[in-house]
Amino acid sequence: MAEPTASAFKVAMRGFVGSCSLITMGAGEAASGLVVTSGISLTAEPPMVLACVNRASSGWPLLKEAGVFGWSALGAAHQAVAERFSGRSGARGAARYDGADWVTGAAGARTLAGAPLAFDCAVEEMLDRGTHSIVIGRVLAIRTTPGQGALIYWNGGYRGLAE
Repeated sequence: MAEPTASAFKVAMRGFVGSCSLITMGAGEAASGLVVTSGISLTAEPPMVLACVNRASSGWPLLKEAGVFGWSALGAAHQAVAERFSGRSGARGAARYDGADWVTGAAGARTLAGAPLAFDCAVEEMLDRGTHSIVIGRVLAIRTTPGQGALIYWNGGYRGLAE
């Protein structure tokens, strides 16, 4: 077995299949967001989700400041959205929202229209560990759009799974 250096760990983690979600935060020109593959449900009562967010990301300070965020699972047709929000297209900040339709929730965060599922969330707690914050969000509202498939991340690339 190899020593668990940061680079070896990142390469190894690409072997996990991760479902792709967007975490969106901020408003206007101060809006940003990021793709997470670390998102999971935490509890059903009360409904909560958990994601790990790098504190060096441009969205982390907005998430901490705003206290609310949108969570959009990505469907099979959302690879271009994932490319923009992961920074691969060169888009930064509010420009990441271009080219897609958005729905603003009651808490003020945007979610992707047509996402297989979307949550309007309030930050319940942020726990710092290493380079990341474990973000626990309380789900305030849910929207589902059946038939969208899923977008996954595996071995360094995005792949759509149609239903």
